[in-house]
Amino acid sequence: MKRNSISAVLFALVLGLVPFFAGTAHADESAAWEALREGRAVLMLRHALAPGTGDPVNFKVDDCSTQRNLNDTGREQARAWKAYLAEHGIDKARVFSSQWCRCLDTEHGMDVGPVEKMLSLNSFFRNRGKAEMQTEQTIAIVNGMEPGPPVVLVSHQVNITALTGIYPSSNEGVVIALPLSDNPTILARVSPTD
Repeated sequence: MKRNSISAVLFALVLGLVPFFAGTAHADESAAWEALREGRAVLMLRHALAPGTGDPVNFKVDDCSTQRNLNDTGREQARAWKAYLAEHGIDKARVFSSQWCRCLDTEHGMDVGPVEKMLSLNSFFRNRGKAEMQTEQTIAIVNGMEPGPPVVLVSHQVNITALTGIYPSSNEGVVIALPLSDNPTILARVSPTD
């Protein structure tokens, strides 16, 4: 075969595989949503957009004025979760959040159920030495939960990366199969703002 013919065949094969992989990704995401609805998975998401990195030097957990907070885009992103979850059959959820205001504000924007603060979801950006301990605590708490409505965890990039190895964008979620472990099964990466 001539070089141009080989290139044409390879190009046609790649084009033929694109719909296959796109269909597979959609099927995998559908299975992830089903697992979340049925209590076989949890959704862990990074708070919506709060410009900046880390926290100011004068950070106080009980004073939002000392923290990075959601901007207008972030508040809009947080509100987008409600409709996005409803599209996937989730109108109510058990929501657990970091104590940081940007996480609590993300949860309030989602408006899918009452929130409970979970200290192990707090950011350890400034104290990476807490990563292993907090990750183990999150795993134990989630695995000890009774059956019920879907579980949503609102946290920070460092927490999600420590648990899953994924570096999520602001407002991106990861559907993780239960039981959680130090090597969890990732079912899908999701976001209402894709």
